[in-house]
Amino acid sequence: MDGQKRSLFTFPNYAIIKQSQGQQLLTMTTSATISKTQAIFSLEEWMEHPPERREWVDGKLLEKNGITGKHGRTQARLATYWINYKYSSSQGGEVYISAPCRTVGRGRCPDVGYLTPELVAQYGDFNVLPQSFSLIAEIISPTDAAEDAFTKVNEYLASGCEEVWLILPESEWMAVITGGARLLFTKGETACTQIILPGFSVAVDDLLS
Repeated sequence: MDGQKRSLFTFPNYAIIKQSQGQQLLTMTTSATISKTQAIFSLEEWMEHPPERREWVDGKLLEKNGITGKHGRTQARLATYWINYKYSSSQGGEVYISAPCRTVGRGRCPDVGYLTPELVAQYGDFNVLPQSFSLIAEIISPTDAAEDAFTKVNEYLASGCEEVWLILPESEWMAVITGGARLLFTKGETACTQIILPGFSVAVDDLLS
């Protein structure tokens, strides 16, 4: 790597070194992890038969890796909270776990997604949602690149999503992002929705403990 221009991005417990050739090396305190990729012909093909937990990005299948017990527990808890709230508040809609959707020229599988009643009526039992979910949560694993996470946020907000939650279980931080606001929450605080599922709130400690 001598003589190569590189920049450093960090999330809790790992760093991402981006080399000038466009390759990324994810470096943790004890080991390095390289994401698995697999070629696929087109986005349309992915939408016809989306493989489980694999996203379509620039002609390749990217496996969502680094899933831990804490990741899965946080995903299940948040989905349960959203489901309970949509019933208790009589707002309706549907909550989805790792369901595929199309963003801006890419195929994604957000960890948790919520769709408003109007969009549920419009799209029904879709194979792949042809836009982003109204409200999306991504659980950030230690092996996730910071740049990739915020690229997803931009994609979601540009393709029908109105609010994105980024959740970092290891460091116990949460970010709520909309087109016009960026809010941070941590231990001892309560995160709340800004646009979609209005009135919903959850204590960071309850979600991440």
